[in-house]
Amino acid sequence: MQYAAEFRNITKVFGPVEVLHGVSFGIPAGEVQALIGENGAGKSTLMKILGGYQPPTSGELLVGGQPVRFHSSRDAEAQGVVLIHQEFNLADDLTVAQNIFLGRELGGALLDDAAMNRAAEAALARLGVSLDPRLRVRGLSVPQKQLVEIAKALSRDARILIMDEPTAALTVRETEVLFDLIRKLRSEGVTILYISHKLEEVKALADTVTVLRDGAVVSTDPASALTPHEMANRMVGRELEDMFPDKGQAGAEELLHVEHLSVPGWAQDITFTLRAGEVLGFAGLVGAGRTELFEGLLGLRPHSVGQVRLSGKAVRLRSPGDAARAGLVYLSEDRKGKGLLVDFQLRPNLTLMTLEHYAHPLLDPRAEQQALKKAVGDYGIRSGRLDVAASALSGGNQQKLALARILEVNPQVIVLDEPTRGVDVGAKREIYLLIQRLAQSGKGVIVVSSELSELLGLCQRLLIVREGRLVGELGAGEMNEQEVIQYATGLKAAPLRETA
Repeated sequence: MQYAAEFRNITKVFGPVEVLHGVSFGIPAGEVQALIGENGAGKSTLMKILGGYQPPTSGELLVGGQPVRFHSSRDAEAQGVVLIHQEFNLADDLTVAQNIFLGRELGGALLDDAAMNRAAEAALARLGVSLDPRLRVRGLSVPQKQLVEIAKALSRDARILIMDEPTAALTVRETEVLFDLIRKLRSEGVTILYISHKLEEVKALADTVTVLRDGAVVSTDPASALTPHEMANRMVGRELEDMFPDKGQAGAEELLHVEHLSVPGWAQDITFTLRAGEVLGFAGLVGAGRTELFEGLLGLRPHSVGQVRLSGKAVRLRSPGDAARAGLVYLSEDRKGKGLLVDFQLRPNLTLMTLEHYAHPLLDPRAEQQALKKAVGDYGIRSGRLDVAASALSGGNQQKLALARILEVNPQVIVLDEPTRGVDVGAKREIYLLIQRLAQSGKGVIVVSSELSELLGLCQRLLIVREGRLVGELGAGEMNEQEVIQYATGLKAAPLRETA
């Protein structure tokens, strides 16, 4: 078989820790090969080696049948290898077009912005995206940034395209457009290495599937020979139980009541209630205003509101600090941008919201360290050492750390925005079990998610948002994918059961 790229006995060592152990497999030319594994299995490290961002400690990398040793991503791109990062690699203060052409700008001594804008618009149109190339990246939504990353990679005429969780922030429609594009690229002879935790996507898209576990190859098989359940079992090394725990029953006590909340340009006249022991889902298409709604509630965006009650008491929330003191916390969908200080160690990340508990008046690092050890045990945060930066953790473990951080304040209401984005199947189930434990303890949990299966599997009740308005409510026995999509796309609308 002709391989576009091949790993031969690749190892990678960081300090005393070996994270890749003699990895060997080939990527067939002109195919879509999926690479799957739990967070921390070594997938991203292996892709950074192929993309020229890191050298292997030992072993050999071949591209087009020839041994190569890349010293930078530019070396890799010169050989037609382009990596689309899971975490955005964009300059916020530059425009969309300037980001797409960063490092290979058009023009001579003077940049030809008009030509770059036209070319960027064409690259985005190839993805089915209508986006002004003159916009600053800072003002884009998370899904829009993801699409800019993909357009940026495709504009480099890749022969081997590495996609690391490319659909994590995309809607169903945007994902379908991307899949059509991937199939078109494959028909044109482009080789695609596809990394995803969405195993149904892998089954639908990939020709072959390689499974990594703990830095070693478990298997490589045709995708047609594996079910998503079998893929998951190989990833975790054991039979995986049902993904979603029992939903339980909400109590009668009102924990949160919001009346007539509006966020200019994003949300209009939203009223809802959350009860003790309830897991309440907010569904809707990307851009419907769900994230902005809760950012407004916490004072992160300009807003107006009739009344907010927490545990029956009227409160005024002008900042996330006000909300936390009142018993409400929020986990942002932007884990690295707003959820964690990734360059700081684990300990300050955990205790930053509760420093008053550890300062008498001087900070007590020993008490902080004890809290960190407890959190690592309670939330299953996997880290070889505790004195590392948050950036050293895998995506799933960063998410667990972010959850531990907001739960340090012992809140009554927890709002989780895309809580399992970029998280592997094993870590997802752990987060789902945590949500269940929180609800069983009498807390109220709100889940904002773009994954319908997640909302349907976790939540006791769903509210559907469309164009900034609540357009539907589904209770137990009513929730299914078709109903949610009809409300979210405007095919159906019904009076809400809740009123002010």
